[in-house]
Amino acid sequence: MVALLIFIIGPLSVLRTPTDIFPNIDIPVLSIVWSFNGFSAEDMAHRVTSPVERALTTDVDNIEHIESQSLNGVAVIKVFFHPGADINRAIAEAAANSSSLAAQFAARHPAAAHPFLQRVHRAHSAARPDEQDPARTRAVRLRQ
Repeated sequence: MVALLIFIIGPLSVLRTPTDIFPNIDIPVLSIVWSFNGFSAEDMAHRVTSPVERALTTDVDNIEHIESQSLNGVAVIKVFFHPGADINRAIAEAAANSSSLAAQFAARHPAAAHPFLQRVHRAHSAARPDEQDPARTRAVRLRQ
């Protein structure tokens, strides 16, 4: 009797359960890409990634956690913020932080005298890739 009831009610409840293929997930994330030609992955980790992470944690508000990856000549730093954080303010703080760090890198590292590229990406929602805002990109050329 109970098995028959479950057999009948089960499919009805599955059909009536609302589903959303692309749920709206609001995770504010900021990606920063640093590029220095000629730096090894270890150099990128020690000379770029670590100082940038330390500076971000002290200068940018509402950071939940930071993930980074250092490759030959490239460092990718993802900054995850608490839900509801003002991403525009975070972008402004990170850009100001990166500008001051770029000047310090140029003074300290001879390889930094070469041009480099810095990109800042933002995402308001991870719902659908085709609905996300276009990435904000900023390129800075250092003086040689």
